[in-house]
Amino acid sequence: MAEITRRDSLILGTGALAAAALPGRARAAIPVGSATPPSYPAENGATLRVLRPTKFVDPDETIFRENTKAFTDATGVPVRVDFVSWEDLRPQTAVSANTGAGPDIIIGWGDDPHLYAEKIMDLTDLADYLGAKYGGWYQLAEIYGRQWGTKTWIAIPLGGSSGPAVYRMSWLKEAGFDKFPGDLDGFLKLCQALQKTGHPSGFALGHAVGDANAFCNWMLWAHGGSLADEKGQVAIDSKATVDALNYCKELYPVMIPGTLSWNDASNNKAFEAGQIALTQNGVSIYYSIKNSKNPDVAKMADDINHQFMPFGKAGGPPETSLVVNAMVFKHTKYPNAARDYLRFMMEEPQYDKWLTGCLGYWSQPLKAYAQSAIWSSDPKLLPYREGMNTPFYWGYRGPITDASSAVSANYTVVDMFASVASGAATPEAAAAAAAKQAARYYGKS
Repeated sequence: MAEITRRDSLILGTGALAAAALPGRARAAIPVGSATPPSYPAENGATLRVLRPTKFVDPDETIFRENTKAFTDATGVPVRVDFVSWEDLRPQTAVSANTGAGPDIIIGWGDDPHLYAEKIMDLTDLADYLGAKYGGWYQLAEIYGRQWGTKTWIAIPLGGSSGPAVYRMSWLKEAGFDKFPGDLDGFLKLCQALQKTGHPSGFALGHAVGDANAFCNWMLWAHGGSLADEKGQVAIDSKATVDALNYCKELYPVMIPGTLSWNDASNNKAFEAGQIALTQNGVSIYYSIKNSKNPDVAKMADDINHQFMPFGKAGGPPETSLVVNAMVFKHTKYPNAARDYLRFMMEEPQYDKWLTGCLGYWSQPLKAYAQSAIWSSDPKLLPYREGMNTPFYWGYRGPITDASSAVSANYTVVDMFASVASGAATPEAAAAAAAKQAARYYGKS
């Protein structure tokens, strides 16, 4: 989960964003299959309250509210939507789940439904319908949407925000690279060359909720490592982890100084200031620069590109997405209205409008929406289109549980890499310490 400070500092104006992304808000035809929607007749007197995270870019909230009003106009069911800070969403979800009161629908983080599976409704019929109509679900959507180890859907993933490499093309060429390297050795050589030209890379190794977890887990997964195994046993003290830590030990000295204390805003600021040539991030860097009122900053957008981080031993992009996941709580008095609201919001007239308006910030969970006009509007956005086409998730390869969530929240993986980068621990000692810390949450491995 990424923290609010970075996102809020980069919120852009609705008009500027829409104009930059899709003139005239053009929309593409979404391929739709034949499927009969489940029947959810609204209860008499139904009203709904929805809780979700605050906007990421302005159109996120604007279009979400427009779509909600369209649901009310179509059904007569009033819906109140509350937008809360990223930091407050998880505590409020816990209170609602534990007290059996509060919003009918909470659009929480990816692993939240797995923490409250007994408190939320079975949404399998709705998920099966949407999957049949819109080309099936991506793997990450299935991982977060289904109760672990079953085919039962306990949530409807709305989308995921990923963080591929963001880089300055001219500075890569200056360092002797005509294209972004797709292998780990080439990536290390690129970072070494960038440092020599005075345009280093920069990746968060501090307690940056989104950026540091993304970077450190990328190194771990790209070397074949994982936090846990399929049975939920701690597996981080491994040769693969030590290999990843040795890689970090080589990479850290050629990064810009100070990354051990970076938060989620730091790489954005450093990139926009021209201090770094390469980082990992969501699409927000590109659009904040592209829409800057400073013409010298805005023209930098022409030099920016995005690419998957090197795969290494992963066989595909060893990256994941921050997923927003909709739950219907059993305490709702209006389960039919609640499920029909989610169906309505995921249908093409509403969902593609929202996806397109969010300008690449979100990646779709349903495969048909890969044909959305947003992804053909700018070729630089294409890596973000694949954000949910991945098997990787926080806590990979083990079950999603309180333990995996706690390890992520407590920066176990991040601190392991940071201790090696700073010289405070050897790779072997750091891996052993991380395993010991993780075992406190997972139980004896």
